[in-house]
Amino acid sequence: MELKQSDFRNIICGVKKGSIADECGIQKGDILVSINSQKIEDVIEYKFIQSDEYIELEIQHLNGELIIYDIEKDYDEDLGLEFSNPIIDSVRNCNNNCVFCFVDQLPEGMRDTLYIKDDDSRLSFLQGNFITMTNMKDKDIDKMIRYRISPVNISVHSTNPEIRKKMLNNRFAGDIEAKISRLNAANIEMNAQIVCVPGYNDKDDLDNTIKDLAKYCENLGSIAVVPVGITKFRENLASLDIFTQETAIELIKQIENLQKKFHKEIGRRFVYASDEFYIIANRCLPEYKDYEDFSQIENGVGLIRMFEKQVDDALISIGKDYRAENKHISIATGTSAYEFMCGIGDKITRSIPGLKITVKRIVNDYFGDKITVAGLITGTDLYEQLKESELGDCLFIPSVMLRDGNADPVFLDNETVDGISNKLKIPVVACEVVGSSFVNEIIKVIN
Repeated sequence: MELKQSDFRNIICGVKKGSIADECGIQKGDILVSINSQKIEDVIEYKFIQSDEYIELEIQHLNGELIIYDIEKDYDEDLGLEFSNPIIDSVRNCNNNCVFCFVDQLPEGMRDTLYIKDDDSRLSFLQGNFITMTNMKDKDIDKMIRYRISPVNISVHSTNPEIRKKMLNNRFAGDIEAKISRLNAANIEMNAQIVCVPGYNDKDDLDNTIKDLAKYCENLGSIAVVPVGITKFRENLASLDIFTQETAIELIKQIENLQKKFHKEIGRRFVYASDEFYIIANRCLPEYKDYEDFSQIENGVGLIRMFEKQVDDALISIGKDYRAENKHISIATGTSAYEFMCGIGDKITRSIPGLKITVKRIVNDYFGDKITVAGLITGTDLYEQLKESELGDCLFIPSVMLRDGNADPVFLDNETVDGISNKLKIPVVACEVVGSSFVNEIIKVIN
């Protein structure tokens, strides 16, 4: 039976020049049907199976012709095929209904892609996504072990089966420790995340969960504890408390006591509270060295200290004699990072005479003022709160405000960077959250 392109998602989007696939005449738009008679579900499987010295590669060409190529090559030599969709078949959706799920707290009328809940182990490896593992069967874990998918980032939340089932609203969610134990026995590297919700998995349960996970510290690299985020769109959802200054201080003390214990017993701190807890508590962040390998920076653990160190290093590199000629720039950020960015602004202006920096605090009216991170600021809030402001020569925003960083310059509410720039009548520069890049972008503007 003739295959149709619509039957497959594994369409080849590119062929590396001079590669084996290029020499075979395989082109963009052709379809990878199978390797060694096995259908390929994702790039991980593709990379594993195509590594053999002899393979049979089945391709459907654009004209519909099916050809099997017998290929002899060096072990691990890449065929040169590229795919636009790293999963190839389809993303596995989340089958939980977590009490803290952010997707459930989104208003209507946003982009369709924002309402997609993924819980795919392949995205954990390819993109660093955290997964609950609730949709994984034994055969899926077997495959993960066979292909050495590592590291795996796991949303644990609680090792207490009843508490985890309650938090995830999934009666099958209680076996997380058994799954972690299997991965640990196979020496699969892991990291863990705990979204901490007052009244659910804090205090004693948090203590117990961290101690349970410590049994797997040989392969479990670190644990990040992050606070639950609440938007104003929680109609018909469970009532949740958020962390206050008092409860954030208590949690930090709890984590710091555990860090001392682990540092003594296993030589590293192992568990970390996210920067947001320190901001809520109005406490000084740990020192740069205390974050060790910064393994949980994507969870906001040590991001501030890392950024500060990168800024310091960049300012040293430009030298003491650098000057600006009466330049003024503005920086927009969320409530939680406002004080920190004011300090960064002061540090930069002390190093570059003639430069004025104004930091603008953007309150999240769109999702509600309990959301304080810069990454959830919309273009609408940005414009409405800055339209009457004197912003100087340029407005800097962190690229985390955008859908896919600078690669896709669209805010969560579909406003574009160019659109906001036109409305404010000022250049808007989206800069990655890397201190050296931030300083370099400022240098470009003031030169």
